[in-house]
Amino acid sequence: MLTKDLLRVSRAGGGYHPQFAGREHRPLAARVIGTYQGHVEKPREDLETALTDLERDAEHFKLVRGFSALLERDAIFETDAAVEPERARKATFEAAEAVGVVTEDERAMALERGAEGLDLSADDLERTLYADLEERQVLTAVEPRWDPDGLVAQYNLSMAQTALFDATELRVRSSDPKALVSAIKRLRLMYEIRRTGETDGTALSDREVIVTGPTHLFRATRRYGTRFARLLRTVAKADEWSLEATIDDRGTERTLTLSDEDPVRVPNAEPVADVSFDSGVEADFAARFSNLDLDWDLVREPEPLATGTRVMIPDFAFDYRPAGGARSGSSDSSDGEHGEFRVFFEIMGFWTPEYVEKKLGQLAGLEDVELIVAVDESLGVGEEIAARDFRAIPYTGTVRLKDVADVLREYERQLVAESAAALPDELCPDEDVVSLEALAARRGVSEDALADVSFPEHELVGRTLVRPAVLESLADEIETGISLSAAEATLEAYEISDSSAILAELGYRVEWEGLAGGTLVERD
Repeated sequence: MLTKDLLRVSRAGGGYHPQFAGREHRPLAARVIGTYQGHVEKPREDLETALTDLERDAEHFKLVRGFSALLERDAIFETDAAVEPERARKATFEAAEAVGVVTEDERAMALERGAEGLDLSADDLERTLYADLEERQVLTAVEPRWDPDGLVAQYNLSMAQTALFDATELRVRSSDPKALVSAIKRLRLMYEIRRTGETDGTALSDREVIVTGPTHLFRATRRYGTRFARLLRTVAKADEWSLEATIDDRGTERTLTLSDEDPVRVPNAEPVADVSFDSGVEADFAARFSNLDLDWDLVREPEPLATGTRVMIPDFAFDYRPAGGARSGSSDSSDGEHGEFRVFFEIMGFWTPEYVEKKLGQLAGLEDVELIVAVDESLGVGEEIAARDFRAIPYTGTVRLKDVADVLREYERQLVAESAAALPDELCPDEDVVSLEALAARRGVSEDALADVSFPEHELVGRTLVRPAVLESLADEIETGISLSAAEATLEAYEISDSSAILAELGYRVEWEGLAGGTLVERD
């Protein structure tokens, strides 16, 4: 990005058109790069004089200044002084006070006296006095990231980014909408998505993303403008894209239009960096939720939800993952396929009234969607959300995990009840031995859903179903006095892992012998 004083735009026809650099400006970019490289080990003031000479010969002085501003980020300027300039000034001023400087000869005498105390020559002291001033700092190294073509490309990208500083709204279509929305959410920009129905015979998505700008906040902020600028990096990395921005040009509303046909590219492309959440509410919630031991997986940025002609992407989704790996909501077949149950989660935080109204309109368009909405109490719309049949959780500052967990557990109770209702009254597994966990996973239900099912061909021992014939065989093979390890080996042969429950069923207990192991004895 460039500073706004380097922005070059045309307002012809009431528009707002950045004046990009072209192939014809490559020689000028090369000269600016060469000027920096040729002034290594020279003072900044010499470099600036050379750049000023270039400005006089250039088509527009702002072109040279723009190229220079980008290159200076790769330049290192240092103070070249024999001693700390502040120390040199202190010694010289003290000497001058003793001499009483009025004439040139007295000045020279003061410099000589000051230099003696610092073990310097008078000339070295004079050069050191103000060596820390910006214009006297020395260019010690410059390693440009770009060749001339790359510098022109970076200039054009930076020019477009700077033009977006005063944008109040962006409307974007992209051939990579997923990357676009992901970047928007990471940058914490307020947005909505609508279907355009347009394909244009291109790879552009038929969904237009509308990003809301700073005039919709209480006051305009540069923070939002710079986030628009950072978003452009993601937009321009797509193969095909179009962007239309509304610009507040000193009180006059103008339209900026860009597309992949403009010379806006991302040289040495870097991903959009993660930024902190505006209020920290979402990031804080995600971090704390990951520490809970719940049967729900938290999903960031789930799939879009259609709301009429528009699209909504909730902040999170919760996927139900009952113990044993089963997912609730499947049919009562035993083919091993499990349905999925997903609850979406939206956090309504620091939003403007206009944005809240848009979100409420989107909620009204959702059908057959399970949605929890955490609502900042200051918005005053909790009752309205609850009236739309969505679970509303009020919060102030941070979202309470207990409130969310309570709602999820209520969903769990409903799912268990539905799963149990779909099961037959009796089940006859083919295996001689099967755990409830494995059977529940196969049926796509939770273990609790099996509580009211009878198993006429098996006995339930602990959490394991065992045929009576297996118990009889075990009774013959296991006897009093054998070691616990030998008994466990016998049980493992029958694929039984719950040894304590089976041994108790057979009438044994373990008599421990210190750390050496245990022996089976009959229960009292």
